[in-house]
Amino acid sequence: MNLGQWIGLIVIVLSLYILWQIREVLLLIFAAVVLATTLNRLARRFQRSGMKRGIGVFLSVTLFIALVVFFFLLVVPPFAVEFQAVTKQVPQGLELFNSWLDQLKNRIPSQLTPYVPDLNSLIKQAQPFINRAVGSSLALVSGSLEVLGKTLLVLVLTGMFLVDPSAYRKVFVRLFPSFYRRRVDGILDKCEVSLEGWVTGAFIGIGVVGLMSVIGLSILRVRSALALGILAGFLNLIPNLGPIMSVVPAMAIALLDAPWKAVAVLILYVVIQQIESNFITPIVMAHQVSLLPAITLIAQLFFVTFFGVLGLFLALPLTVVAKIWLQEVLIKDVLDRWGHRSHAETECVLVCDQPQTEKSEENLPNDENQPVR
Repeated sequence: MNLGQWIGLIVIVLSLYILWQIREVLLLIFAAVVLATTLNRLARRFQRSGMKRGIGVFLSVTLFIALVVFFFLLVVPPFAVEFQAVTKQVPQGLELFNSWLDQLKNRIPSQLTPYVPDLNSLIKQAQPFINRAVGSSLALVSGSLEVLGKTLLVLVLTGMFLVDPSAYRKVFVRLFPSFYRRRVDGILDKCEVSLEGWVTGAFIGIGVVGLMSVIGLSILRVRSALALGILAGFLNLIPNLGPIMSVVPAMAIALLDAPWKAVAVLILYVVIQQIESNFITPIVMAHQVSLLPAITLIAQLFFVTFFGVLGLFLALPLTVVAKIWLQEVLIKDVLDRWGHRSHAETECVLVCDQPQTEKSEENLPNDENQPVR
């Protein structure tokens, strides 16, 4: 390798290192891009109806803020009430558990009585875990301020992108060599279409799962059915793991009424998840985003490992965009052309050698026409 190649390699390595160090910032920018793409699509629909660009953007942002406020007003207050009910019933549950232990001691032989655990001893053994939970809660409170700051950053960036998206797109395209900028512009068009398709499929999934959850929980007479259904629909944005996260609060609230309700809620969510994964997702996402289920799960594990909770929420759109870039750049522009070039060179060698062979055969001396000496 010459000096220029070594310098290029060093620049590439340093660039990758810098990108890795600012990966969280890049992920927040990507979240703003996804949100801006969604709101921009809504603004375009307003524009088609005859509105100006500014009015369409304002209505899109207003509608988004209204949906967020509506979500928190419907979900947070019922959960706060139910959480207070749970905290009130915890002492009752401890007393009931202690009475069960006393009945057990009276029924078993006296030789086995020392081996029956006492409630106080269980509390002492659980003290380290309680301390860890309290520490995690304090960390969660302190981390909430960080989450709030990141959310505000994403919203500010989204507003900036919505004002003049073409200007930021031109800046991104100019980062590439001049001969490849038109190609990058076409790839960005495909990414935009795929993200819009994912958003459409995601909203359909949220609506169907949320509606089925509300209906099922209402039939079971579970408290806060509307809030639990909305939460289940929202968590459906996280494939594979979202339904597991949504069933825990539903079972906890159902357990306040009766144990059988908690089991019925678990069965209900399993049925909804089977319907969603076997019917809704294949039908909707197959037309919007073509991703294999194993690829989706692997992408979730990868992004949550390197990017945390935000990577878990953005795993699917990140996978959609990464798939397009790999398919267009690596496969079509590198591997496919590489194969065609090698095939063309092989044909050129065979074709180019053929006339030379025939020409050499024509120039060979003909023994029949040679005079006999």
